[in-house]
Amino acid sequence: MASEDTLQRPLSCSGCGVKLQTEDASKLGYLPDQALERDPVICQRCFRIKNYNEAAAITLDQGEFLKILGHVASTQALVVNIVDIFDFEGSIVGGLQRFIGNNPVVLVVNKIDLLPRGMNMNKIVNWVRKQAKEQGLKVVDVVLCSAKRNMGFDRVIEVLESHRGGRDIYVVGATNVGKSTLINRLIQGYSDLDSELTTSRYPGTTLDLVKIPLDDGKFIIDTPGIVYSSRMTELVSRKDLGTVMPEKPIKPMVFQLNPEQTLFFGALARFDFVKGERQSFTCYVSNALEIHRTKLERADELYADHAGELLTPPSKEGLDELPKWTKHEIRVPKGSSSDIFISGLGWIRANGEAGALVNVHVPKGIKVLLRDALI
Repeated sequence: MASEDTLQRPLSCSGCGVKLQTEDASKLGYLPDQALERDPVICQRCFRIKNYNEAAAITLDQGEFLKILGHVASTQALVVNIVDIFDFEGSIVGGLQRFIGNNPVVLVVNKIDLLPRGMNMNKIVNWVRKQAKEQGLKVVDVVLCSAKRNMGFDRVIEVLESHRGGRDIYVVGATNVGKSTLINRLIQGYSDLDSELTTSRYPGTTLDLVKIPLDDGKFIIDTPGIVYSSRMTELVSRKDLGTVMPEKPIKPMVFQLNPEQTLFFGALARFDFVKGERQSFTCYVSNALEIHRTKLERADELYADHAGELLTPPSKEGLDELPKWTKHEIRVPKGSSSDIFISGLGWIRANGEAGALVNVHVPKGIKVLLRDALI
């Protein structure tokens, strides 16, 4: 027989954690009265994401998020920072250490299933440790996994158990790094709960703290994802996300380029090899994104005539929604092993020993940088 507590109206959505209400359909947490009969009870927004892959245009106030994250420093907790290996610099939480105090950090690197097959995972771990240190993040452990493919999950559990020490676990990360998917794996494996967190490819799915009880009376606490507008995935339309965000292992595309040749990544980015010896550039982007090569002298004309048609995504209508392009000049040092990274889109490995001068054109605000080669 159900207890009195279970018969009471639930206070928060079991999918995203937001406070439930039945009064205003335009505000967070809304659900129709009849939806209170569902088990588990989820808000209308989560219902639409779950059943129709449709997201409402609602985002969490950033001040509220920082307030939530600032609270972690005053607790005794293990902090799990989930990052996306495909968009590492775009998804790592900048200044995280400042918000969490002295609590230990485990870096869980998700979506390793997107890397080309046959990768040396020890090299990936060493690369991640180096990059995290440069970001000022002190990590007690690095774990590689794919929550979606259930790869490396046992190792994630093992590491969390070894570092938790009977404390709560706070899970933090940018939007769309797979936080909710990973936590759903935890729920499935280590809890009797019937509910699961709402997951989708849309940014900002989790809107408030979601607390999942553990057997020892502590909790796994999922925090809202930080929205970084410096990622391409935050700018493109929902229908273009499937093209930009890879679903399968990346198949690298190698281009032998002479100086003054250009690569277009749809109409989202342009890569100009301005100066240097003839050399190869390897592109690590979604297999669904078409790359077009042309001469630098024809690049402006090609974009003007074909953006939104031959060069897509976005469509012609979508072009107006993007900020104007800005140019990033990058010098690849001689003898270096470097990636030109475009947040939310992927990266281009410079393979030449002689160095190169390249220009990258992207919508204003998108993060572009030179880094040590991941692969």
